[in-house]
Amino acid sequence: MRLAHPVLLVLPLILGSSPAPATGQESRAPPALEQASSFRLEQNYPNPVSPETWIPFTLEEPLFQDGEAGKVSIRIYNVLRQLIAIPKAVEHPRAKNAPVLNLQYAESGPQVAYWDGKDTAGRLVPTGVYYCQMIVNDLEPQTRKLIVVNPRKRRNIFPWFRGRSR
Repeated sequence: MRLAHPVLLVLPLILGSSPAPATGQESRAPPALEQASSFRLEQNYPNPVSPETWIPFTLEEPLFQDGEAGKVSIRIYNVLRQLIAIPKAVEHPRAKNAPVLNLQYAESGPQVAYWDGKDTAGRLVPTGVYYCQMIVNDLEPQTRKLIVVNPRKRRNIFPWFRGRSR
């Protein structure tokens, strides 16, 4: 007995189920999604990182409705989920260049963190893929991918590259 074409078996898994039919009622996002949208981790720049990068993020007004400060943590992980580094706050009102680890922010708006491309021991991290994760007030974390290209080791990545020919 011959099985159906493999593409036909995989296609439903890729596409998922069809969306629910439209009704006249508006749907609300689940509470967890509403909370997660009260902060936003933006894409770092430059990306690829070579060797330093800035990590912009935005804290929205709903975080501060109860009058309490927002507790922000940003961490850099490798692909094995090992902690590599904790970026520093660029312009925090009370703690300039402080690690963004449970750092209190009292106002909404755009903020920036800085990572020098070094691990917690002060060594330049090797070329590879890393992940930047932001957690605010124990809400659902947001994650962005960072690509690090160590300028000293570029020749090892591209063995055919020997510099510009003139």
